[in-house]
Amino acid sequence: MDSEKTDAPVTLITGGGTGIGATTTRRLLARGHRVAITGRRKERLEQVATETGAGPELLTVVGDAADYESVRAAVEATIEEFGRLDNVVANAGLSTHDDLVDGDPEQWREMLLTNVLGPAVLIKAALPALSATRGRIILVGSTAGVKNTPGNMYSVSKWAVSALAENARVLATGSGVGVTLVAPGRVETSFWDSRENGIPAGPILTPENVAESIEFALCQPAGIEINSVVIRPVGQVH
Repeated sequence: MDSEKTDAPVTLITGGGTGIGATTTRRLLARGHRVAITGRRKERLEQVATETGAGPELLTVVGDAADYESVRAAVEATIEEFGRLDNVVANAGLSTHDDLVDGDPEQWREMLLTNVLGPAVLIKAALPALSATRGRIILVGSTAGVKNTPGNMYSVSKWAVSALAENARVLATGSGVGVTLVAPGRVETSFWDSRENGIPAGPILTPENVAESIEFALCQPAGIEINSVVIRPVGQVH
C-alpha cells in the first residue's frame, strides 16, 4: 500500500454483512477508510466485499459478536492487516419481537448476549488499540433504549446499551477515546424478518439515514465527541 492508504483510518464494524453495518461499510470505504467487518454468515460478508469492489481496503472476518475470543481475534486480525485501529462500530444486534408474557427465555438469552455482551466485549478487546490512536467507539442502540416499549426484552437490552455507552465514555475519555450512542427508530432492514407481521406500518428510516449519522460521529475533528444521536423518521411517536 502507498503511504496515503497506510495512513487512512481503520474502522471495525460488527454485523457488517447487512443493513446498517453494510451501508456504513460502503460509506466509510467511499470516504477513504479501510474497513474490517464481522458477521456469522460468510456469504453475506463476501457479498459486501464483491459489491463494494474494495479489494485490500476491506477485511472480512467470520465470527460471533457475542463471543469474546472471536471478537478479540477480529480486532487482532484488523490490526495485523492494516497496522492500526481507529474506530469500532458495535452494530450487531437482533430482536425476538415478543414480550415478557409470551416470549421464549432461551431466545432472550441469545438476544441479550448479542445486544449487550457483544458491545461490551468489543470495547474490552479494542480499547488498548483505540487508546493508542485516540480513536472512537460507536454503539448502535435504539429508540427502544430511550423510551420503554412495555414488557419488551429488546427494549431492555437497548436500555442496557444506552447505559453501556455512558459507562464506557466515562471510562475511556481520559484515554482520549470518544464514545457515541447512535439510537435509531424503526429502520427498514432484515431486522424485521423474524417478526410475524414483518415491518410495522408507519414511517421508517433507511439504513443510509443511520449510516450517515454514524459517519458524522466518526468523522468529527480530533478532540470532539458526539455523545448521543437519536434519529427517528418524522411521524414515529415512540
